[in-house]
Amino acid sequence: MGTRPEIIKMAPIVHEFERRDIDCHLLHTGQHYSEGLSESIFRDMQLREPDTNLNIGSGSHAEQTAKALVGIEGELLRVKPDIVLVLGDTNAVLSAALAAVKLGIPVGHVEAGLRSYDMRMPEEYNRRVTDHLSEYLFAPTENSAKILKSENVWGKVYVTGNTVIDAVETSLPSARKKSTIRARLGLKEFLLLTLHRAENVDDAGILKGIVDGLTRLNQQIVFAAHPRTVARLQQFNLMDQVKSSGLISVIDPPGYLDFLMLLDTCSFVLTDSGGIQEEATAPSMNKRVFVLRESTERPEAVKSGHAVVVGTNPGKFPEMIMRGMKSSVPKRRKCPFGTGNAARRIVDILVQDPKIASRTAQARNPPP
Repeated sequence: MGTRPEIIKMAPIVHEFERRDIDCHLLHTGQHYSEGLSESIFRDMQLREPDTNLNIGSGSHAEQTAKALVGIEGELLRVKPDIVLVLGDTNAVLSAALAAVKLGIPVGHVEAGLRSYDMRMPEEYNRRVTDHLSEYLFAPTENSAKILKSENVWGKVYVTGNTVIDAVETSLPSARKKSTIRARLGLKEFLLLTLHRAENVDDAGILKGIVDGLTRLNQQIVFAAHPRTVARLQQFNLMDQVKSSGLISVIDPPGYLDFLMLLDTCSFVLTDSGGIQEEATAPSMNKRVFVLRESTERPEAVKSGHAVVVGTNPGKFPEMIMRGMKSSVPKRRKCPFGTGNAARRIVDILVQDPKIASRTAQARNPPP
């Protein structure tokens, strides 16, 4: 794990391993290294300190991928795990999968089979290649499993649900009890905004269009701003427009419990995040999300009515959002990403697999 979403989604699996007293080496690749994006998430998820932190940090795609590949390979040679679990679609996920298979170590891809078919997204390449390198493909939904099978992946596909639902259902009661962020920010009614995708924030024209469109909503917005997005807003001279609108409050990325409280109490969500599209569907959450992208790899959230893809055209998306805000949200909807037992199902599959058992036995009793 190396980013905020990976930490959150891997935490339930780590806890399940610990509950069963299964040895688990926790490797933090360190792409996200700030307090809000990493350290506080470990605390809020009640995760122990990682066994290793590669401290990769930021950099170009090639730089991040290369640093992670070399660092992860060294750790795999030292630790000699029975399996390597990766989650999602970051550069480090691709590096870990490559490093593992070249050493003959099986890879399990958690959250396998997601596709946006938007080739501007670097993540689309990472997730596709990782799926075809993996021996165990833990698909969150039947739709994801169908995609994997249509691509003739070599690994075995299992439908498990998404571990982010485990995380939300476990942590939301604590967030409601402990978080004081609403009082600290003096919030009443508000929309919650996150924005970080490269295809949105690295293009000055698209980012300006998003800012223009958001200010036209005439709604109070709390913007949990990724450091990358803040840097681009400043680089493209857009931060003054954001602040002078009087509508958008920019805050640092909050800890997980504080973020869940914002998600729980906002009126609607505006985001380009995939994980938030999933979190909003959790049975205890049930929010409507307006997706500031041209496509999504979570079509299940669209089908269930939780997500609406509104694009980034400032001449269109504000009207779509305002229209969507006027329609009522059903109080109860089925969560398309499971009921909160994905981690248990994943660990069940691994511990019952003869291949993993055989590797474990060989490691404990090497031949003379």
